Amino acid sequence: MESSVAFTVPAWVPEGAQRYLDHTESGRSIRDIARSAGCHASTILRQIRRVEMRRDDPLVDAALQSLAQSHFSTTDRQPAAFMLVTSDTAQPGNQDDEFEREALRILRRLCESGAVLAVAEDMDKAVVVRDNGEGGTTKTAVVDCRIAQALALNDWISCDNPGRISRYRISTSGRSALSHLIAEAENRARTQNEFGMAESQTSFQPANAGLAKQPRVRYSTVESPLVALARRRDRDGKPFLDETLVGAGERLREDFELAQIGPQITQNWDRFLTGGGRGEFVSDAHIGCGASGARDRVARALTDLGPGLSDVALRCCCYLEGLELAEKRMGWSARSGKIVLRIALQRLKRHYDDQTERDRMIG
Repeated sequence: MESSVAFTVPAWVPEGAQRYLDHTESGRSIRDIARSAGCHASTILRQIRRVEMRRDDPLVDAALQSLAQSHFSTTDRQPAAFMLVTSDTAQPGNQDDEFEREALRILRRLCESGAVLAVAEDMDKAVVVRDNGEGGTTKTAVVDCRIAQALALNDWISCDNPGRISRYRISTSGRSALSHLIAEAENRARTQNEFGMAESQTSFQPANAGLAKQPRVRYSTVESPLVALARRRDRDGKPFLDETLVGAGERLREDFELAQIGPQITQNWDRFLTGGGRGEFVSDAHIGCGASGARDRVARALTDLGPGLSDVALRCCCYLEGLELAEKRMGWSARSGKIVLRIALQRLKRHYDDQTERDRMIG
């Protein structure tokens, strides 16, 4: 099908926005766009009106302005790419990959309970914050505003009341997009693992490739058990897990997920499980050198925790297993897991504090 836009735009730009810009910036008639797209003119008209109505959203409006300036400029037939990152070394050809990585990171954070993306006027960065259960908020991620604009233009995030500080939440289409991004990331990782082809975008193994035996490390969209446990109160009315303990667990989880990204994702963490192993990970014998720094940090942290504590930390922080499932697999009594998990997180926080102190002394 012939493209309906006069200029090349990034692949992440939705079709409706492409046609809207083609009409408003390039001056193409609705009938001309419809002929190129092979559809009725009324379909194009509805798409254009829908995009126009969304310009009250400050992020959507900013995204359209940036795309119009960078891709539909009449003074430059080959405009610079709409840069999604602020790094001077960013290449236009990597923009779509960068958008997918950032979208995966931010949408996962926005799936957590009470999470919003806060965007202030005239700021280059936006932040994801989460309700900490004590009337305050905790920052969980920072993102460039260009990424936030792209998410809003795709209708993956929405804002009910734009203002000086606009608060965006993940939309239904954003949750569907997150599931799609997770599946694509898994397919690419599995293809790299089996064929060593980093450029492959889809999985195309033969039917007898034994896929059922391959590990599947998922970037889960479910809420972390730590976040749920942090909302509970102890006998004194204080959060069962304070933010420093939740932060230590999430730091372990981030390193764990980084360790799965690269030429090989089949890291062997079984040695840190003291009972009821998952049986889903193969030997380290075939591990490549990708993400070795993150893998080493996870291994050091789990080794420092020791048997039992490393088990519950790995299951609840990294595998995102619920406490009841973790207790069952480890043969513990009911409701004992949260106590052991809190002890593990306290020890994990001390481990990271010690690491920070050693780094400061070396520096």
